[in-house]
Amino acid sequence: MNYPVIAEHILATVQGTWWSRHRRRDDVPQLPTGAVYVFRVGGNYRPFPEGMVFDPSHPDVLDASSVSLVDTRARLVEVERALPSVSEADNFTVRASFTCQVTDPTVIARQGVIDVTVPLRAYLMGDGDLPRVSAGHRVEEVNAVRTEVSHRMTAYSAIVPPRVAGMSVEFVSAEVHASDDLRDWEQKLRDERRSWELQRGQRDFETQDARRIAELLSQGSDHVDAFGIARKEIDVTEAAARIHRIAEKESVHRHEAETSDRAHTQARETMEAQMRRDMLLTLLRQMGGSEYVDYHQVLEQVLRETSGQATPGAGAARMVESGAARSRHTDAGRDTSRDPQGGFVKDEDELVD
Repeated sequence: MNYPVIAEHILATVQGTWWSRHRRRDDVPQLPTGAVYVFRVGGNYRPFPEGMVFDPSHPDVLDASSVSLVDTRARLVEVERALPSVSEADNFTVRASFTCQVTDPTVIARQGVIDVTVPLRAYLMGDGDLPRVSAGHRVEEVNAVRTEVSHRMTAYSAIVPPRVAGMSVEFVSAEVHASDDLRDWEQKLRDERRSWELQRGQRDFETQDARRIAELLSQGSDHVDAFGIARKEIDVTEAAARIHRIAEKESVHRHEAETSDRAHTQARETMEAQMRRDMLLTLLRQMGGSEYVDYHQVLEQVLRETSGQATPGAGAARMVESGAARSRHTDAGRDTSRDPQGGFVKDEDELVD
């Protein structure tokens, strides 16, 4: 760091008489903004008059053997020092900041203070009690060390203020940093934590969006179309055409379903009627081969099997009349004393089915 002395140049001796001597402008380097010339003339250091236009024929310029360029502006200078921790493998780094400004360029040029961090680092190293502040802490306890180091440096700079001849120096602050390995580790943890929080936030947003969409869909397609139209994502004409097509398809499906239901009902009724007829024929065949029939019970059974399709009164009358006639024939057949001409048989062996 070239501060406060920016540069130093040796100047060649100017030959000639006093009225013919002159130094070329190129022999003296250009002066940066905020800096001043300090010429060495013999054993003395003389600053070039401030505010005066540079004059190569000035006596100090002609007689100078060297020139120093001194920066007189205020600067913030930082110096570092390593501090121990509990572990020998890890150290803290304290970074102290000082404000510096040249008050006497002649003294600075004479002492040749090219890098002001050298005396400031020596000042910082001069505090022998500073390492005790951090030696009892682990490297992870860097925040506690920061507080204690800041208090220590404030007290130390008040009792033993930093001094550099020809400059005003004031202590500003002290920062403590952990080792690079720990910093890299903490940065990695921080990045991983941020990445996880970002993913969790994305999942929460997706869940909320999915819930919102589900609620939207649960209100029906018309509501969804209206929402899309409001956001100008769906064209009104296309939505109307799609709704019309869906209505036509539903109407066709409904008509086909009704037709299928009617056909199925018709087929079932036809099959049930056929089954009743078959059961009635079977029952009548069984009645034809039996001599003793309870016609009232038969009538009730027929009515039950046919689900009451026949007329109970007329059917029952016919059944009763037929039963009575058959009963008379049967009783007559059992009486062998009657005349065969009256329609009765003499004995049961002559009875034919």
